Amino acid sequence: MFSYWEDKHFFNYDLLVIGAGFVGLSTAIHFQRKHPKAKVLVLERGVLPTGASTKNAGFACFGSLTEILDDFWTMTQDEVVDLVARRYKGLQKIRKEFGDKKLSYKSNGGFELIEEGQLAAMDEIGAINKVLKDVFPGPVYSAVPKYRKLGFGETVRAVIKNKYEGELDPGSYVSSLWELAGKLGVKIITGLEVPDLDPNQGRVVGKELGMNRELVFQGDMIAVCTNAFTSKIWENEQIEPGRGLVMISEPLDFKVPWKGCFHLDKGYVYFRQVDGRLLLGGARNMDFQGEKNSQFEVNPKIKLHLQELAQEVIFPGMPIRWHKEWTGIMAFGPSKSPIIQKIGARSAAAVRLGGMGVALGWQAGKELSELLSKGN
Repeated sequence: MFSYWEDKHFFNYDLLVIGAGFVGLSTAIHFQRKHPKAKVLVLERGVLPTGASTKNAGFACFGSLTEILDDFWTMTQDEVVDLVARRYKGLQKIRKEFGDKKLSYKSNGGFELIEEGQLAAMDEIGAINKVLKDVFPGPVYSAVPKYRKLGFGETVRAVIKNKYEGELDPGSYVSSLWELAGKLGVKIITGLEVPDLDPNQGRVVGKELGMNRELVFQGDMIAVCTNAFTSKIWENEQIEPGRGLVMISEPLDFKVPWKGCFHLDKGYVYFRQVDGRLLLGGARNMDFQGEKNSQFEVNPKIKLHLQELAQEVIFPGMPIRWHKEWTGIMAFGPSKSPIIQKIGARSAAAVRLGGMGVALGWQAGKELSELLSKGN
């Protein structure tokens, strides 16, 4: 039961956005800027973004060398270059929009640990730099000459530097999006699950968590920005959930001989320093099938693998005490490019960020906003 005032003010909008992560908030901001008088509402299931936006590792990256080389098995050269360019330009746009200070952005570079079976990648550095020469202001990848001083385990046979990558605080990024959205007049409602919507009529059914009642919203347009959880409201076989584990240690008792964001195992494993702690995550390739999962649980096999990497490769022989762990749910598919398309007469979606929400979310939101504006 709702009052006359509630019916009058809170259920009809020009744009309804489902999902308050990087993409959803970016979509709302871009749409509100283009249509200052529009009523825009963002609906979110959790108190905080549910999927991965505030749960990721904070890597401002666009692809390690071995990851890019691996992409050439399934993508054309133009597709690989376009994907890397999209990620890199996306990072530059959020830095320009919000500023490095607000994002807690650090330009310490990116690095990749190379083990015995990947040494052939070292011979491809020049060729890949040439392929990417029109995307970046200079050569991207280079070999670290005295990599043994970084203290990694004996299985590490080389280290590659990527000088254009960085790191940020995902919480700072989402807070910046919240702040900007609020200034523009975007409204956000949390604690509301969306079990159903009509993409042609602009009707959204919301269910209050913990309460036995439904709320029906009407929008001239609907933006679906629910990434891995999209199948609950729009069935699409091109979207699969991918769970990612992240762990963070207690403050380290020793001096760390490196800084920056690091990858290994074709980019599947990543680590960096955060507040004097080791942040370590990934390794879903150790159990792809088990991690095609939208449940926020910890895979013990992957957790053990990461702990062993910390003790044997990252800080061999050094004491590490773990503080906490968590999981985020990403979305993947046969293509690494996001899905940005109409799904009904009044609806469109921007989903499947492929674990690159930091780099792709802002631009994906802009493109979705422009797609929706054409029908407005």
